[in-house]
Amino acid sequence: MTKPVVLLNKAQGVAHLVINKPEVHNAFDDQIISQLLGHLEACDKDPEVRVLVLRSEGKNFSSGANLGWMKRMAKNSYDDNFDDAKQLAALMHQLDTLSKPTICLVQGAAYGGAVGLAACCDFVIATEQSQFCLSEVKIGLIPAVISPYVIRAMGSRQARRYMISAESFSACDAHHYGLVHQVVATTELLDDSCHQLINQLLQNSPLAMAAAKHLVAAVSDSHIDIHLITDTARRIAEIRVSPEGQEGLSAFLEKRKPEWVES
Repeated sequence: MTKPVVLLNKAQGVAHLVINKPEVHNAFDDQIISQLLGHLEACDKDPEVRVLVLRSEGKNFSSGANLGWMKRMAKNSYDDNFDDAKQLAALMHQLDTLSKPTICLVQGAAYGGAVGLAACCDFVIATEQSQFCLSEVKIGLIPAVISPYVIRAMGSRQARRYMISAESFSACDAHHYGLVHQVVATTELLDDSCHQLINQLLQNSPLAMAAAKHLVAAVSDSHIDIHLITDTARRIAEIRVSPEGQEGLSAFLEKRKPEWVES
């Protein structure tokens, strides 16, 4: 692999999106952001992709923004910086709303915007040695475009602490705060845990998993009133009469595997 971002399509519809700049600790710039965004958009539209794994090569998941990129942007105008920031915001939004389940594998350091990438994924698995840091204030910046996702994952109380202090925190702390779902002992065990999770996901209806993601987004922080009650009733009715809903119910009643599960 020589490209800074590589999309690897594996068997059973599992796509691996790999940040491949280990020589700079997978620090990202506008080129990597653009390539990640393009690959995510393609995966979202590809019916053959059922699960997306976001990972990186080398010792560290990502050290955040590339220094050369930051130096270049510091010399640009407000409008140029605004346009640049909107690209990163688009990447976070695309990853967060992807219609396929997303798994983030974190080894080593996940700093700055890399914490945002993790917060946007449905499942995050990290090693015990992983370290997280919202380091932007150390260089006079703020973690603005990643903040909605990080605050949602960690809660405002912990996010406030780490966004202001720029302290690093461990994978175990990240797990306690809700940013990480599972912590494994070694980098080698990342793949084992990932494969177990993928096998679980491939048993599920692709349409239902996408609908479940939309459901969580719609219901979170919503007031329970007649509008929300009606909306949830509409959602279950729609999926019951959908082709996958009908197939899933038929397979359950007939005690067989649904058609989306490979024999």
